[in-house]
Amino acid sequence: MGDASRLLADYGPAFGQALFLTWKLTLASFVPGFLLGVVVAVLRLLPLPPLRFALTVYVEIFRNIPSVALLIFIVFALPDLNVVIDYEPSVVLTLALVCSAFTADYVRTGINTVDGGQIEAALSLGMRPITVITSVVLPQALRAVVQPMTSLLIALMLSTSLASQVPFPGRELTALVAKIANDSAAGMAAFALAAALYVASGLLIAWAGATLEKKVRILR
Repeated sequence: MGDASRLLADYGPAFGQALFLTWKLTLASFVPGFLLGVVVAVLRLLPLPPLRFALTVYVEIFRNIPSVALLIFIVFALPDLNVVIDYEPSVVLTLALVCSAFTADYVRTGINTVDGGQIEAALSLGMRPITVITSVVLPQALRAVVQPMTSLLIALMLSTSLASQVPFPGRELTALVAKIANDSAAGMAAFALAAALYVASGLLIAWAGATLEKKVRILR
């Protein structure tokens, strides 16, 4: 109990800043990753075999490559190609690419749950194919993947610990715990507090996802 009190007294503000940075990285990578994934999923519906093949390769690569390996490639290999990206954008880009691949896969699964009869009916009414996708198919597909996307958001939040692998300008939770463990004997207490903050963030996201899923399920 005394260790926890001293930890909060010495590093309380630092934990608040680390938690804020963790949330910031999560949102900064999830939003573009989600939007890019939706675009990829929609483009894979087009009857263009070369495009569909290229996007399938994109999804499979970024869905299966380890995030750490991708981050190392962006930070240390791209400069050899005269492409230099700062550390924070590198972390965001890494997480966004991984998020987009999983999002595209989940949205495609959601699209497959839409009854084909609805598409045929919409086309018979004279709706353009792109209008059918954006107005009929996509809204239902997104409703069907709320829970998988919630799990993806939680995984993305946990993956922000990647920032501890590079000389990041700030310290998210994992990097802060590593610093405290090196600077003092409060490593265990710091780990316990960081774990509690991760769990609390995950539970908050899960609650928001469950609430949204319940709402859209009622509206269906």
